[in-house]
Amino acid sequence: MATRLNPYISFNGEAREAMEFYQSVFGGTLTVNTFGESGAPEGPGADKIMHAMLEADSGYTLMAADTPPGMPYTPGDNISVSLSGDDGDQLRGYWEKLSAAGTVAVPLEKQMWGDEFGMCTDRFGITWMVNIGAPRT
Repeated sequence: MATRLNPYISFNGEAREAMEFYQSVFGGTLTVNTFGESGAPEGPGADKIMHAMLEADSGYTLMAADTPPGMPYTPGDNISVSLSGDDGDQLRGYWEKLSAAGTVAVPLEKQMWGDEFGMCTDRFGITWMVNIGAPRT
């Protein structure tokens, strides 16, 4: 898979409804995972969306999630840019440059879902998420 640049929208509990709406607008395949399915089945917000991905019929991808419990939600500041793919060297290079002189919120490291993931805000105030897909067997 080539590296992709995708918009990533944060919601305050409406991610499922919004992504289903976007699917009705753009068509395509919608994949949704909740916080409960990802390791906290009884935790607060277990039914909220940890990650949703719409692969539209026209070939682009839109991603979204609900803001995790305890994290602030600020309308207007709720869009990030996501870089994803399986070229680890390329994506780590992007990460190094984007996080330099910025603020790292989540270090780029292996996550519970098996991929490497990191989130930072660059020196211009733009939030970036980098996801390096785990090798598929």
